[in-house]
Formats: sequence, structure tokens, C-alpha cells
Amino acid sequence: MAEKKLKVRLVKSIIGTKEDHRATVRGLGLRKLNSCAELEDTPAVRGMIQKVQYLVKVEG
Repeated sequence: MAEKKLKVRLVKSIIGTKEDHRATVRGLGLRKLNSCAELEDTPAVRGMIQKVQYLVKVEG
């Protein structure tokens, strides 16, 4: 059974955001603007994405 993956892209700068939101973006493996990360589809990752949904775009 194949694990489901989510492709996450940072589409808005983290400059001026809350420190815990910056830490969440780093935790997702995103560094620069337009950087991508392919992550496992788990409840923890979904929660992190929801917390910073105004900064990221989810593909797939």
C-alpha cells in the first residue's frame, strides 16, 4: 500500500509573521520563497499546514 504524499510550496514570505508560524514553516521543511517539500499525509502534517495555510499552497 503506497503512502499518500502532499506537496507543499511556500508562496508568501514569512517576514513579519509570528515566530511560532515561522517555526512551523521550518518544521515543514520550507526555507525560501517558492521552495517545495513532499511530506507524508499525516494528521500532524495536516495540522501544521492548517496553522500556516495563508503562507503555503498544497498540491496533490
